[in-house]
Amino acid sequence: MQPPKPSAPRRQAVTAYVALGANLGDARATVLRAMDDLAQLPRTQVTARSGLWRSAPVDAGGPDFINAVAELRTSLAAPDLLHALQQLENAAGRQRPYPNAPRTLDLDLLLYGSTQIQSERLTVPHPRMSERAFVLKPLADIAPDLVAPQELARLAGQRVERL
Repeated sequence: MQPPKPSAPRRQAVTAYVALGANLGDARATVLRAMDDLAQLPRTQVTARSGLWRSAPVDAGGPDFINAVAELRTSLAAPDLLHALQQLENAAGRQRPYPNAPRTLDLDLLLYGSTQIQSERLTVPHPRMSERAFVLKPLADIAPDLVAPQELARLAGQRVERL
């Protein structure tokens, strides 16, 4: 994997959260390997890892997903981090034949410090994270102050279980 091209001089590190998911191949092994791969990104360290969760696909078909969330401390700019995440997806064989297709690996940048970003390529906070129990439950594992109990209660009908 090529390191992302710097978009700015060295920046101060921020805390970012990345959702991981997979439902093709050995999804569990893929998510665990991706956690390790995140730790290899330049100017980035994984500071917390949620447990693994199994969930039914939302707005999609295919097998159940294995999900997790990682907390990163990174000095990569948000667009550079997004680029690095997409490279990891591609290295895992990610195909995008249609929206919400089953996937070998899905990495979503959920939060990037307290920054709000709205661009053609990136929206942070992730626009659908509060609609997905498979994101909020693993996020609550490692950052419970970021997930309100009423948010989880509202999503109680979504099937998601801790592995």
